Amino acid sequence: MEDDVLDAQAREQEVPKKQFMTFRCCNEIYGISLKNVNEIIGLTQYTSIPETEDYIKGLINLRGKVIPVIDVRIRFGKEPLEYNDRTSVIVIQVRETIIGLIVDGIEGVADIREDEILPPPSVNNMKIQSQKYVYGIGKVNSEVRLLLDPDKLIHDTEEEEFDEQEEE
Repeated sequence: MEDDVLDAQAREQEVPKKQFMTFRCCNEIYGISLKNVNEIIGLTQYTSIPETEDYIKGLINLRGKVIPVIDVRIRFGKEPLEYNDRTSVIVIQVRETIIGLIVDGIEGVADIREDEILPPPSVNNMKIQSQKYVYGIGKVNSEVRLLLDPDKLIHDTEEEEFDEQEEE
């Protein structure tokens, strides 16, 4: 019996874990790989940019660096929410792009074993805007975390493909 427990513990240690910064948005908990997260700050004053997508809220000055901030809730096609003292900005880096993600609140860091990350279910005619940004479903105890692909979140690949086709 004791050997079975030790074997199970050894197997669990063999499976690599990934760390995700988890945050609340639209009554769901999402995760983004910790390797993309530079820091978390409170929402500061931003400068609006005229004639941009509505989810691009503007620019902030972060210790001398000017970075764009996007509202994840609006990016997902949801109704905007009034910002409050729990509203946070997760500063991420994807390739050479640094951007701030405005989220409803921070949950914390979650360790998710790689074998606990499942592909998102494919449902015909799914009308969930945020679904195209989700690359996996992470199981944490009995709860689910929607794991985001930060590259798709900040680069709308469908628009880029359309632009490339127009240029040809």
